[in-house]
Amino acid sequence: MKALILAPYSPSVLERLSKSLEVIYESWMDTRRLVPADELIDRIQGQDIEIVIIEADFIFREVFERGRKLKLVGACRGNVTHVDIEAATERGVLVVNTPARNATAVAELTVGLMLALARDIPKAHQMVSSGGWVDPTACYSSFRGTELAGKTIGIVGFGSIGQQVVRRLSAFDASILVYDPYVNNEEIERVGASTLGLDELVAQSDFVTLHCPTIPETLGLINAQRIASMKPTAYLVNTAGSTVVDQGATVQALREGHIAGAAFDVYETWPVKPDNPLLKLDNVILTPHIGGSTDETIERHSLMIAEDIERFIKGERPRNLLNPQAWNRVVN
Repeated sequence: MKALILAPYSPSVLERLSKSLEVIYESWMDTRRLVPADELIDRIQGQDIEIVIIEADFIFREVFERGRKLKLVGACRGNVTHVDIEAATERGVLVVNTPARNATAVAELTVGLMLALARDIPKAHQMVSSGGWVDPTACYSSFRGTELAGKTIGIVGFGSIGQQVVRRLSAFDASILVYDPYVNNEEIERVGASTLGLDELVAQSDFVTLHCPTIPETLGLINAQRIASMKPTAYLVNTAGSTVVDQGATVQALREGHIAGAAFDVYETWPVKPDNPLLKLDNVILTPHIGGSTDETIERHSLMIAEDIERFIKGERPRNLLNPQAWNRVVN
């Protein structure tokens, strides 16, 4: 079998896969381009490619309808909105993904952003690196921060990332509140957190961190009313999605000091437009959508996809199969 890998991939796992099938490796991070549908179809048909592994590329209906040699698509993401799974199922093409591949990475960045907000780390670094630290004691007042210990931290969303955030915050002696209407309270309470309604959580928390999916139900979840109910000493951290938060209300609250600060790793556009009002605020920390960007994330998704490909080659059902109906067609 032959596989076309368009996602960033671990060298050691590439070597492992090469023992089972022929591999063509062209990561979009190296080529800096996504493969158009017509080109992908031509390659599937012309190069006898049966497996395609993607991260950022799109595979929609026309690829499945015209790329008839395709048997399996591996999507190196948890949320697979860039693959037409219905069309894949109709054609008997298996689609596998990598759930929670970046949960650890995003959780660690989230905690890092909380600490950076609490201790004003970016500004402190800038003061020293620019030569602005001339008074040895003045900074003890101007950079007097706060601790996570003893604070109340509200987590919106208790999926794989939210759970990892709870695990890491448990070491900080903080009180942890969780809002997730799709998870049983007992499951949340087992990790030492308390459940609370969203309005109460937002109003009571010293830090509010967002880890819910970006779906229609979460559009504007943190609206102007909820932002207004936050403590003036509270911080907002968003590594989930830009549509979850009312940006206009957030910017106004930050400008007027109704909340102490915020950190963002997600935005309405990537990169951020020069006229984005967040760029002019001095009480925000902005990172360029790097929440899941770690060596370990690549290693993890590479291995997850490789293991499912190996199962497929052996005639076994892949573990992270998104369309079991297609598997039924394959085995029958």
